[in-house]
Amino acid sequence: MLLLVGLGNPGPRHAQNRHNIGFMAVDEIVRRHSFAPWRKRFQAEVAEGRLGGEKALAMKPQTYMNESGRAVGEALRFFKLEPEQVIVLYDEIDLAPNKLRVKCGGGTGGHNGIRSIEAHIGKEFWRVRLGVGHPGQKDLVHSHVLNDFAKADQPWVEKLLDAVAVEIPSLAQGDAPRFMSRVAETINPPRPKPPRPPKPEKTDQETKGDASPPEEST
Repeated sequence: MLLLVGLGNPGPRHAQNRHNIGFMAVDEIVRRHSFAPWRKRFQAEVAEGRLGGEKALAMKPQTYMNESGRAVGEALRFFKLEPEQVIVLYDEIDLAPNKLRVKCGGGTGGHNGIRSIEAHIGKEFWRVRLGVGHPGQKDLVHSHVLNDFAKADQPWVEKLLDAVAVEIPSLAQGDAPRFMSRVAETINPPRPKPPRPPKPEKTDQETKGDASPPEEST
């Protein structure tokens, strides 16, 4: 079994915030893979389904970002899971918009939701970092993540969330490199190779030359 956690803050006021891209990603996964309806459990909204043949519980903690670990820890203990069976999707300001990185273990990167989860279950869980970009100045970070995505951001946000939802079964099956490469190919498809130029046609003179009879030997 897998625990698939999206991070964000509850309530309609935060629904379109950059900080809530983890909630958005899990919502799209649940929709695309026809999970059961959302219900309240473990201080969170949860939905049951399957990914790549693996049973999965999608989760959106309702504790606010800084206490996300309370909900994750409660579910982990109830199902007797290991941290490696947890996948967390969340916003990353140190990644450019429309970029994604995946890693098991690591640091918090200053993310309070990740810091809370580490405090409750340790470091060895899977992290799917979804780039939302940096505002350029440290004192602008708080307002940057708690503001909504701009209208101009919507095309890449939708494309990224769709790619993550389509390819997440690969990560559920333990194939992180395939997951990352397939998402990257979807959001930045390789340019098609230019067609080869046609071979030049032979001139009449060349054709006549090819048809000349061989010289007789004496």
